[in-house]
Amino acid sequence: MRNAKIIVVDDNEVVLRSLRTILSHEFKTIVTVSSPVLLPALLRNGDVDMVLLDMNFGAGKQSGGEGLFWLDRILELKNPPAVILITAFGDIELAVSSLKRGASDFIVKPWDNEKLIQTLVHVWEHRMDSSVAESLINALLKKYTEAYAKPLPRLTAEAVDKLSDMAGRGDLALLQQIVERTVLLVDKCRLDADDFYVE
Repeated sequence: MRNAKIIVVDDNEVVLRSLRTILSHEFKTIVTVSSPVLLPALLRNGDVDMVLLDMNFGAGKQSGGEGLFWLDRILELKNPPAVILITAFGDIELAVSSLKRGASDFIVKPWDNEKLIQTLVHVWEHRMDSSVAESLINALLKKYTEAYAKPLPRLTAEAVDKLSDMAGRGDLALLQQIVERTVLLVDKCRLDADDFYVE
């Protein structure tokens, strides 16, 4: 059993019970809630590893707007958990939009139990592997934003992946150089992988 804490948010009680049963065999702590408005309180302690978040709440709502709204709110946190979005509607544009905004993955209902577990295990393992590389990336961002008197930007998942790969290969001097250059030249509140240009 993996020592992970997961919050599942869905307005369907059957879905919540089903996911609690499936996930409790693989992960230590599963918290289920039917409304995303409870998320700020649940995430306050920074001890949540993943949020499995439905994209539509309330009858007749199918745009995914609520899921994207709460994805943004979660990613604004100081130490945000990984977010996996769930929807009953296999909308590719919505999937791409959510991934670009920082979601770790995207699941379409009805899901395959084995694939769901594999997705969450992959996200959790990646989170564990990248946590050290991230502690370093954030320190560099803080160092250079303070040095150049700029606001501290947030990073998309793709940006973190790119920089974590660099850190993992031991290219620390290059990593430092790229982070400094990006902080100096790019004025955005959220930095994407493309903002960190490698020659």
